Amino acid sequence: MTAHDTMPSGLSPSGDEIPERPRRRRPKQTVGGALVSLLAELLIIAGAGTGLYVLWTAWWTDVVAVNEQTALVQDLKQTAVPKTAGTEHREAAPVLAEPPGLSTVFGTMQIPRFGADYNRPIGEGTDREKVLNTIGLGHYQDTAMPGAEGNFAVAGHRVTYGKPLNQIADLKNGDSIVVRVTDKAKDFDVWYVYKVTDSQIVTPDKIETIAPVPNQPGVQPTAEDRWLTLTACHPMWSAKERYVTHAKLDYWMPASEGTPKELSETPN
Repeated sequence: MTAHDTMPSGLSPSGDEIPERPRRRRPKQTVGGALVSLLAELLIIAGAGTGLYVLWTAWWTDVVAVNEQTALVQDLKQTAVPKTAGTEHREAAPVLAEPPGLSTVFGTMQIPRFGADYNRPIGEGTDREKVLNTIGLGHYQDTAMPGAEGNFAVAGHRVTYGKPLNQIADLKNGDSIVVRVTDKAKDFDVWYVYKVTDSQIVTPDKIETIAPVPNQPGVQPTAEDRWLTLTACHPMWSAKERYVTHAKLDYWMPASEGTPKELSETPN
């Protein structure tokens, strides 16, 4: 046994008394402090939840919606057509009757500026849950159908749910918007090629942008007034305003005759 083993507690090896260190007491937490701590924890949890919700909204809804929209395009059974450019018709175009039922898919839209793989379905109506969040592009009911005199007006999301009009602000005057309307039961399958004429940003109450003659309410359209209007929320993640793009029919073509040359061209 060593000297250290027999040394009384409280003494140093030299025999001096070692002073005891005062014990530090934890400060007593007040009710207010406990509430602040709880609130901080709740805010952290809420922040994490918000982050997950944003991720779900921005990413997962896109994944699901794009898959659903691709399936809807396939359901139209738009058969492959010759890749050669057919005759460009500029006389009065054949027009499909407006579908009677909300969410009926009657055609597709391709926009070369948005990429070679951009091909989205168009459904009847602009109901958010039944059309815009599922089909993607919605036809304003009671506006003209593709190829008809008047204004074929279409709405779509700029973010989330497949964001079919995410790049609307990238469109330039002269860009092509190609619509294909198909109804196998009626043996109807026609291309319509529109050219962008202008874009504008307006408040949601400016409904004259989708008038039969855009921005000219009350004016009756003529044979020269075969318009297409795209509308989407502006700015991103906000419904404060609307981004509106107008286009005018350039020509139409039966799908059996070929494919519009614009679909094989790269926009400048």
